[in-house]
Amino acid sequence: MGRGRLSGDQARLWLAKWRWYERDSSPWRRFKLHREMARRGAFARWPIQGEPLEMFEQGRLEVGEGTLFEPGVWLTGGERGRIRIGSGVFLNQTVMIAALELVEIGDHCMAANGCFITDSDHRFDDWERPVTHQGFTTKGPTVIEDNVWLGAHVVVTGGVRIGARSVIGAGSVVTRNIPPGVIAAGTPARVIREIQP
Repeated sequence: MGRGRLSGDQARLWLAKWRWYERDSSPWRRFKLHREMARRGAFARWPIQGEPLEMFEQGRLEVGEGTLFEPGVWLTGGERGRIRIGSGVFLNQTVMIAALELVEIGDHCMAANGCFITDSDHRFDDWERPVTHQGFTTKGPTVIEDNVWLGAHVVVTGGVRIGARSVIGAGSVVTRNIPPGVIAAGTPARVIREIQP
């Protein structure tokens, strides 16, 4: 755009983007999102980012009873991605979930501050196009089974499964399947030990 006055087309484009990015500041949209959460017996502390309302309305976001979103949780599914979140799940501040196809989180899971859970990656293989214009690729669904605890700032990448009752250490990057009932940590995350009952 450069400095100076905006042309009519530039002003319309800027306004359209502003409306999109600021749409959730509308009291009506906020009410509708809280109503969708209440229908499911779940709770959200404001603000919630991304497209949760659109995904609820299109049947692409499932949230179980007793689930809690802390402020800054960000949910996005693009045009067709689905997110399934079980019952009694706790997503702490600034947890981000991005689904190209499917991200599934089981019952009673916890994700600490700043976790990122996705089933996809940005493409970067086309040397003629900016990375921001190349879209996404996926290795398949990402599944987190019941009773999993993700420490602060864990990244869970596409096409992996984390087994039930496992714990992922803070700052880890999960790039391959993690079996049930273990503690895993590192970049990439690897099993450190089994959890003894």
